[in-house]
Amino acid sequence: MFKLNSLIRPNIVKLEVYSSARNEFKGEAKVFLDANENPFGELNRYPDPNQSEIKKELSKIKKVDNNQVFIGNGSDEVIDLVFRIFCEPGVDKALTFSPTYGMYDVSASINNVELIKVPLDENFEIDTNALNSHIDNENLKLIFICSPNNPTGNCFDKSSVDYILNNFKGIVIIDEAYIDFSLEESYTSKVNNYPNLIVCQTFSKAWGLAGVRVGVAYSNANIIDWFKKVKPPYNVSTLNQQAVLERLDNKVQFEIEKNLILNEKEKLIKRFEALDMVKKIYPSQANFILIEVVNANEIYQILVAQKIITRNRNKVVRNCLRITVGSKEENDQLINAMKLLVKKQ
Repeated sequence: MFKLNSLIRPNIVKLEVYSSARNEFKGEAKVFLDANENPFGELNRYPDPNQSEIKKELSKIKKVDNNQVFIGNGSDEVIDLVFRIFCEPGVDKALTFSPTYGMYDVSASINNVELIKVPLDENFEIDTNALNSHIDNENLKLIFICSPNNPTGNCFDKSSVDYILNNFKGIVIIDEAYIDFSLEESYTSKVNNYPNLIVCQTFSKAWGLAGVRVGVAYSNANIIDWFKKVKPPYNVSTLNQQAVLERLDNKVQFEIEKNLILNEKEKLIKRFEALDMVKKIYPSQANFILIEVVNANEIYQILVAQKIITRNRNKVVRNCLRITVGSKEENDQLINAMKLLVKKQ
């Protein structure tokens, strides 16, 4: 049987939670003299510490209860909180599959937690056989699964993910930052099936709010309660909450923009296929494409000189560039620059 409290750090279990003024009083009032705020201005009041309106909207979209939603200062706050809640520094371990999103490594280092990196197979899929030597380690508390994966762009085979959920006794975090671009079903539909599952999403990608820095975690109410206890009291600003609510109120525009990006991605793939310098195009269910080129370092620098910035992933996947799908005009500039490079060669 899964026992959540046995996974939580002892000092976190003993934590006396800070109670903010806005948490202690809930309701309507005319005069607020409880939080030492300046009485003047339009942004003089603290934000809603519980982000209640956002949770209300997301619970409808994702078909989960309000108490199964956590709102963070970007997905990076969610990742950091997972380490702080579940991993004893210098003792416990986490695991992920490489290559993948680099912040798992950074957060692990900041929290003094060893991060085990299990290589993906030649198809960038999870090798469960390679995982089996680690899965029963009593000090392994977390497994991070980024799907669609960054920088490879693929969604992992569901049978491998389900195998981990069914056999690992610790916490499984499925990072779905790019899930809105994918045809695969989100694991948010399974948070009630697995007591050890946390699904992480973001408003930075398909929702177009990277500058706002708002991330989301979906899980069972018990895990979400621990997130709320450990987070800073006012972790998401009023302005950021308003930006999210405005975006959620215009889902039609969201769908239009998402489909434009997906259509442009298909066009980019066809145009890459016509370039001799592109040796391989990896399948993508995200808003980016990983391509293998003849010389990633050289091509990257030539594009930089023309003020076109891609992501050089040569150190992660040999001779590969990760290219975000931009607007039609931006994509045209990229392809024209690459065609010109071919002519010079």
